[in-house]
Amino acid sequence: MATVQPGSFLTLHYRLAGPDGADIINTFHDKPATLSLGTGELAPAMEQRLLGLEEGTRQVFEIPAGEAFGERNADLLQRVKRSLMDELGDPDADYHPGDVVQFPTPDGSGAYAGVVREVGEEWILFDFNHPLAGVPVSFEVHLIGVL
Repeated sequence: MATVQPGSFLTLHYRLAGPDGADIINTFHDKPATLSLGTGELAPAMEQRLLGLEEGTRQVFEIPAGEAFGERNADLLQRVKRSLMDELGDPDADYHPGDVVQFPTPDGSGAYAGVVREVGEEWILFDFNHPLAGVPVSFEVHLIGVL
C-alpha cells in the first residue's frame, strides 16, 4: 500500500473545523481534493500529520492553538488612514467590522487581505493575521490515493 512521503501527490477528502466544530473547509460532501505535498496547499502542520499515513487511512487530528496557522501577532493589527483607503480604492466605500479588504503588495504583483476590526472617523483598524491564527483546529482526512 502507498504511503505519504514528502512530495507525494494526494487525492483526499478533508475537513478543517474551528474550535466550535463548525466547518471551515469540508470536501466530504463534494469531489475530493487533489494536491501535491510541499507546495503550500496545506499548512505545514497539516502536511506533517499526513507523512507516513497509508492510502485508505481515515483519521482526525486535533491541532493545538497557534500550530496550524501561527500565533496571533499584535503587530498585524494596524490603523490605516481613511485618506489612504480613499486613494487606494473607492473613495465612497463604506467599511464595516468583519469586511475583508484586499490590498496590493508594494510591488503590485499580488495582494493580501485585512479584516476590518474598527472604523474611526479618520482611520480604519485592520487585522492582517490569518483568521485562524492562535486558534486550535480539527483536521479530518481520508486518503483516497497516494502517488
